[in-house]
Amino acid sequence: MLAAENAALEHAKVGGMADVIRDLPPALAEQGLLVDVVMPGYGFLPAMAGAELMAELSVAFGGRRERVEVYRAAHPLLEGAHIYLLEHGLFVTEHGGIYCDGSPDRPFAEDATKFALWCAAVAGALLNGLIPMPEVLHLHDWHAGLFAMLRAFAPEYRSLRAVPCVFTIHNLALQGIRPVRHEASSLAAWFPGLLRDLDSEQLAQILDPRYPQCVNPMRAGIVLSDRVHLVSPSYAREVLQASCSEKGFFGGEGLEADLRLKSQQGRLLGILNGCHYDGAAAATSRDFSLILSAAEQALMLWQGPRQLTPALDTLALCRIAGLWRALDRGRAPDFLLTSVGRLTDQKVLILRQPWAEGQNLLQCLLTRLRALRPGALFIMLGSGDAAIAAEFRRQAAGFDNFLFLNGYDEALAEHLYRAGDLFLMPSSFEPCGISQMLAMRAGQVCLVHGVGGLKDTVTDGETGLVFSGRDLREQGQELLDKLEQALAGFGSPAWHRLATAAAGQRFDWQTIAGIYRRELYRLPSD
Repeated sequence: MLAAENAALEHAKVGGMADVIRDLPPALAEQGLLVDVVMPGYGFLPAMAGAELMAELSVAFGGRRERVEVYRAAHPLLEGAHIYLLEHGLFVTEHGGIYCDGSPDRPFAEDATKFALWCAAVAGALLNGLIPMPEVLHLHDWHAGLFAMLRAFAPEYRSLRAVPCVFTIHNLALQGIRPVRHEASSLAAWFPGLLRDLDSEQLAQILDPRYPQCVNPMRAGIVLSDRVHLVSPSYAREVLQASCSEKGFFGGEGLEADLRLKSQQGRLLGILNGCHYDGAAAATSRDFSLILSAAEQALMLWQGPRQLTPALDTLALCRIAGLWRALDRGRAPDFLLTSVGRLTDQKVLILRQPWAEGQNLLQCLLTRLRALRPGALFIMLGSGDAAIAAEFRRQAAGFDNFLFLNGYDEALAEHLYRAGDLFLMPSSFEPCGISQMLAMRAGQVCLVHGVGGLKDTVTDGETGLVFSGRDLREQGQELLDKLEQALAGFGSPAWHRLATAAAGQRFDWQTIAGIYRRELYRLPSD
């Protein structure tokens, strides 16, 4: 597997892809498959993973030879498997993380260059025997897309074509698009010789359909891999249609024609991601003090690297102090609405829609929550877009039934999954989603938008509540209607049946891994 993230290693997770790269290999091991993972080292992972330096590799890149170090670490979760970490100065970000922040006028520039070199280095390491040649190459998201291009078109990597190659799309909205020429971060700058040798038909397969002067790594992965995998069946159908952001529909994001062709060829699959279950019955903890303590602890940890406390965190601390005072007087929330996720338009566009009397939908939701359930509280945990965070900060200041925590903390998230009464996930599109599975596993009813993996994991009126709508207005109105339905039914026998059914759902990796083996990898059973 070629991937940019891997939650099996500390500090190597940003999004849900990292959880898949951690959880899928052990499940595949139960299917008799041994999985090695290859990723950049980012300047810090080899030391943290206790990796050994195997060799230095000379890679043709940017019109010169670059020296890339190849490290190997024992896989922490799989006996006999390894994680290969490739190191070069370009892989090290300024702030010491995985991705670069980039700039609006040069989106993906630093990261695209980094992953272009990484793809070439992986190809070279495979050909030189530094990484064992596998039975199947499994590429994940746009970061690995240019590997498919090199495998298909570069003469020096021709022998890799004998190995089947599959490509998983975790998030089609991020495609790594960069210019073909006339830029330091471009196809011409990375692989000048290859670009000169490409014929018009080959070049056409990697250009962006909307921006013909740009190369699209995501498209290269789709077009040039043997099979393409989306991380839920519904998402695999949605991406065959063109996006229409004005109506709140996000589908193929410009690549729908390529995905339709792959589907017509029988080479496009939708396989749901999985979740871990410990076998114990879900038990919801209603000790609200645990949530407040976890929130305070998270806020303190977030302040560590900062010289000044952001206004958002100051506001959250003030709100928590008020909640402690209320708790001391015996007043805990009698209904807890929760949300955990990234602050992106993918996740919260519906909540940000203008609604009524100068309010957006979130403000309207909080107003209704206060009117229908005065003792209710909405806790949202999330980080991401600074502009969205600032918008939610202003709303948090005006509503005492809204606690907005701008960051992420695993322990706090777990408390919210276990203690919440209703989990809100209003994503405009959701390739699969894990938060709803974690909330359901803990016995929390989920209110979700009926798209992608949310549609495949939550059934309206049976295992949760699902809203839909033909455009953003209808979606917002249905969300509010479903919330009112939840508040009206909360605590009833029907509500308890809903929570019990949610807790009983199983999307286990062991079953899903068998589908990977048979349908995606097409490997025979032992």
